Amino acid sequence: MKSVKTGRDGRTRIIEGAVRRFSQDGVSATTLASLREESGVSVGSFYHHFASKEHVFGVLYGEILEAYQSEFLRVLTSAPEARGGIEAVVAFHMRWAGEHPERARIFVSERPPRKHEPGGQEVAESRRAFLRAVSDWWRPHMDNGLLQPLSATMCYVLWLGPAQEMCRLWFAGAHVPTEEEVRGLGEAAWQSLRQR
Repeated sequence: MKSVKTGRDGRTRIIEGAVRRFSQDGVSATTLASLREESGVSVGSFYHHFASKEHVFGVLYGEILEAYQSEFLRVLTSAPEARGGIEAVVAFHMRWAGEHPERARIFVSERPPRKHEPGGQEVAESRRAFLRAVSDWWRPHMDNGLLQPLSATMCYVLWLGPAQEMCRLWFAGAHVPTEEEVRGLGEAAWQSLRQR
């Protein structure tokens, strides 16, 4: 049911409120009462849409992950060359964090829901499909001697680990990355991932 005041349904208002609360306070410090207060929904409306705070987080994390992965793959697959793809993804990651700071804070800072938690199964399935798509792009470049054969974990750490750390500094207000630094992160990722 839509609110006459805002024109948005309760589910949307809860998700939008959760983005604000979780990004500012973290999931563990956010209470159910503060979620309801932030979204302006009644207890009944909240439980009509979600079973718990953890359910809200699972759904929200899944939505953030899906949007991020979709854009990541669009950027990656539009880059035919290995180096161009590696560097374009780092630039995309930093740009996405700047354009969606609240969602990026949640994505960077919070542990994804586990398989047995609300939303966890969906997140796991989404990740598997995403990793298959990245692997499909990676494999020909690896076979051609351009990219290293790496596990998914090592690939992620070497590709986006430094960019993630830069985002953490950025979100903490310690440093705003420059365009030159973002290019440097892309170059560092390429040097870490290319075959020598």
